[in-house]
Parts: sequence; structure tokens; C-alpha cells
Amino acid sequence: MSIGERARYGGDAPVFRSAGDGDVPGVVELVNSAYRGDTSRQGWTTEADLLGGQRADAAQIAELLARPDTRVVLAERDGRPVACCELADGGDGSAYFGMFAVSPAAQGGGLGRRVLAEAERTAAEELGSAAMRMTVLRQRTDLIAWYERRGYRRTGATAPFPYGDERFGLPKRDDLVFEELAKPLGA
Repeated sequence: MSIGERARYGGDAPVFRSAGDGDVPGVVELVNSAYRGDTSRQGWTTEADLLGGQRADAAQIAELLARPDTRVVLAERDGRPVACCELADGGDGSAYFGMFAVSPAAQGGGLGRRVLAEAERTAAEELGSAAMRMTVLRQRTDLIAWYERRGYRRTGATAPFPYGDERFGLPKRDDLVFEELAKPLGA
């Protein structure tokens, strides 16, 4: 990797692999640090003003890893997780992209772009997906704009936030809604 690439992507290139059962504690810590609480405020993608509580716990991550149609892609530097995402078979020729987390200390240096590119490559080449879909809280306008700059478009589909289910966090607003974004993959 050139010096320019190191600066652009925030240091050494990450090593990508599928997460396993032994990665559950590291994934839980990474995801919660990127989404919620004071630690998440070190980065630019925090949900801390929208939701309190946890984003994920060990049981949720273990359940995700046990699904045969889902994988968690882990990005590591020096053997430590610095980013991750969920890829699942969407059942319609698409892959669902979720639980995208980049360590707050590593945000803003291009690592997120690399993880998204690896997820798109994996979905197209290894899962045979023709498109990638995701849901993002509509109120996260900066994040939606980031995805739009990478070719994702709003589909018009929405889903309500699961109010009353603390596994997904403690809402700080009563107007939360998920909006679907999608992008065709391949040529």
C-alpha cells in the first residue's frame, strides 16, 4: 500500500474475514461503541442523539452468526476488529447489508468505504447477489447522504422503528422510521 493509500484509508489495509463464535465479544464491543454512548460521539456516525441503550448484545450477535443465510464480515488491523457488517440473503436476489460499524477512532479515513466495497464484492461474487439493500434511520441524514454518494438510492420503502423492544435501543424521539436504500451490484 502506498503512503497516499495509507493516508486515504486510515493506515494499513484491513484484513477481512467472516466472524465466528469466538468473535462475539469483540463484535458486541465494536458495534455498541460505534452506535451508542459517549464513545460513539468520537466518530461522525453516532446514533447517540436518537437512541440510548445498547445496539447489540452477545445473544443477538451469536444468533446472527448461527443463521445459515447470514455472515458477519469483520475487518481487522493488528488482529483487532476495527469494522464489521452483516450480509444476509435478501431472498429476492439481493443481499441485505446491516450492522455496519466502524470504530469511532477509525472513522473519517476511508475505512468505511473499504468495508462497504468489500461487502459489495462479497455479496456479488460469493453470494451471487444482483443488488444490495439496507435500512437506515431516516433521521440519519448525513449517513444517508454518504450512502447516496456511493450509488445507493432511496427506494421509497419504509419500516417503523420497533418501539417498546429494548433490544434495539431506547428511543429519544417518537418519530423514528427506517428508510430502505438499494444499489445494483456488478457491471
